[in-house]
Amino acid sequence: MARVRTGVRAMGAVLAAVLGASLMGCSSTGGKRAEERAAEEAAEGRSAVNTPRWTFAMVTHSGDGDTFWDIVQKGAEQAALKDNINFLYSHNDEAQQQAELVQTAIDKGVDGLIVSLAKPDAMKAVVAKATEAGIPVITVNSGSAESKSFGALTHIGQDEAIAGEAVGDELDKRGRKKALCVLHEQGNVGHEQRCGGAKESFDGTMQNLYVDGTNMPDVQASIEAKLDADKSIDAVVTLGAPFAAAAVKAKETAGSKAEIDTFDLNASVATGLQNKTLGFAVDQQPYLQGYEAVDLLWLYRYNRNVLGGGLPVLTGPQIITADDADELAEYTKRGTR
Repeated sequence: MARVRTGVRAMGAVLAAVLGASLMGCSSTGGKRAEERAAEEAAEGRSAVNTPRWTFAMVTHSGDGDTFWDIVQKGAEQAALKDNINFLYSHNDEAQQQAELVQTAIDKGVDGLIVSLAKPDAMKAVVAKATEAGIPVITVNSGSAESKSFGALTHIGQDEAIAGEAVGDELDKRGRKKALCVLHEQGNVGHEQRCGGAKESFDGTMQNLYVDGTNMPDVQASIEAKLDADKSIDAVVTLGAPFAAAAVKAKETAGSKAEIDTFDLNASVATGLQNKTLGFAVDQQPYLQGYEAVDLLWLYRYNRNVLGGGLPVLTGPQIITADDADELAEYTKRGTR
């Protein structure tokens, strides 16, 4: 599997989390027996620590049915189970509604807050309210550039511009000359950064195509129209796994020979890589974003640990191809990759 500039800090986060979780058991019983007992208890649905049952809330900009955020949520829930955390999750793809959900979490007096900053201007004031209330905040996925200035402890995710550059480099390696970058969410700064990064490093030409991500038939029709009008387009890059399937259908209907590539990974994308209907995928490991966000909040509450030194904790990008698909397929089927 080709790893592209994946931060060493991500591995550090994993190690710190594992160490943190095992410290509680080691303090009383020590050694391998304590670790085995903690693992057995987690498997039985009990926490692996005896710290207070803090409440952490995660509020994201996910739309309904976005499988990417299902994976983030699963990682967060499994970390919460291990860390004895009462975990609350809510989402709304409308920025104002997301801000109101954050306010609701503040009003509940949560002990930690995890929030995505896809539309940072709309979230700035309410995140400030959380920090002023003494609630530690960790940002995930979108908003790495704004996270620190908003008062968050750290940001967990990939650098979207670097991820885009990785895509441009991969397109060059595959000999592509003319590409479409399909943005499915207007105003999402992370999406603009991805396509901007790809355009920056790609030696060919790339144009953005804005679609309504809440209307999949419209997504397919928009891509199909572009491919039908310009047969020289030889690559289509979608910014989310669900949209890759729509792009494949659009390619077939338009009679195009363009390669379909995508950001993110799920079971459908893994299958597409295996049967070569997709060229490559960019994985930012959403499970890790959810898991680490909860774990790092727990570490802060328990031990005032802060990982990243003020810099984002990177979880990607990884370029996934057909060579990697077989190995990852079992994890995508259980919904953790």
